[in-house]
Amino acid sequence: MTIATGDKIPDVKLMIAGAAGNEAVQSSDYFKGKRVALFSVPGAFTPTCSAKHLPGFVEKAAELKAKGIDAIACTAVNDAFVMGAWNKASGSDAITMLADGNGHFAKAVGLELDLTGGGLGHRGQRFSMVVNDGTVEQLNVEAAGEFKVSTAEHMLGQL
Repeated sequence: MTIATGDKIPDVKLMIAGAAGNEAVQSSDYFKGKRVALFSVPGAFTPTCSAKHLPGFVEKAAELKAKGIDAIACTAVNDAFVMGAWNKASGSDAITMLADGNGHFAKAVGLELDLTGGGLGHRGQRFSMVVNDGTVEQLNVEAAGEFKVSTAEHMLGQL
């Protein structure tokens, strides 16, 4: 079942690439007590994700924070090393990379994407959400092949 507005974020382990190595964080702990702009991409270093999705949130980070967002996070079914390298190459300190290496978060929110036909395995769909103290306030799931409603610009319009 797909997560919906008003639902609590499922509690799963995610990984963050830190200066001292990878750090585990429970999603319930990460989202507790703050308003987070979360966006999900099918994969780090992939074309649309690298050319448009991540750069849009980097560019609009200050505007999002000015509208009441405490943190901006990106998730993908990639390991923390890849997510950390992608953020270093294309992101900013304003974005926290939440690695969902085994796809448990994508599955728990009901937004898995089967890309095995193209050799990419099971991934997470492209989406964005505003999470307020662990509860989904806004949810924007892209149609297959689209890049419209999960953008930073669209989210700014919702805030």
